Amino acid sequence: MTTPHESATRPGRPPVVDHATWQAARDELLVREKAHTRAGDAIAAARRRLPMVEVDGAVPVVGPDGPIPFRDVFDGREELVVYQHMWHDGAPHQGQCEGCTVSAWQLRDAPYLAARGVAFAILTTGAWDEVAPYLQFMGYTQRWYSVRGVTGPVGEEMGRFACFLRDGDRVFLTYTTTGRGVEVASPSFQLLDMTPYGRGEAWQDVPDGWPAGAEPGWYWRTDERGRGTWGPTGRPTPQWTRPGATPVETSGRRGSHH
Repeated sequence: MTTPHESATRPGRPPVVDHATWQAARDELLVREKAHTRAGDAIAAARRRLPMVEVDGAVPVVGPDGPIPFRDVFDGREELVVYQHMWHDGAPHQGQCEGCTVSAWQLRDAPYLAARGVAFAILTTGAWDEVAPYLQFMGYTQRWYSVRGVTGPVGEEMGRFACFLRDGDRVFLTYTTTGRGVEVASPSFQLLDMTPYGRGEAWQDVPDGWPAGAEPGWYWRTDERGRGTWGPTGRPTPQWTRPGATPVETSGRRGSHH
């Protein structure tokens, strides 16, 4: 794949037309985009009408100040959104989950959620003594908590977003999403989808003769030159912006690269 550091002439280009022809085609697509937006609004309305299930608000989670009950993660607010971040025990920084990094990095701060009265935090199954230095290395400003040993919706099924509602001391799970559902928090995906070549992934529907796509998420893990790689010299892409992120000889995990 062509990277920002390399120059190549790619095969495949959109047809060249005059502005009026382009505008007509753009207006035609806009009808579909508006329908998509309205369909999303309708789904959100149905989501608000989902039932909810009670969870243990007293279960302890561990943060920088030690254990606290899960209900305190709400930070005095009524609603809470969490991202549940996968963790690989004993792995160095570059060995942590590149997919979860996509979501966590793009939500380094959530002031607009707070302004709406919604708390945000990241939960992970990692032990706090491993998580803390990782957060310092990454420069994360979100509130992170270890849910090591916690069962149920709070401590299981990582790699997803979950929404909770608090009513006094009672806590309820209202919604979860995983897989491509977590893309809602990653504006980079939506911006890439606006570009002619998109995400450069093999599943994309592209015209005949256009650049062949690579495996999903090929750009989540890169080498020091910014080239997508799942090989031993790769690490989650944002890590190259951190002080001390030097090339490595291993991705830091056993078994497989991803």
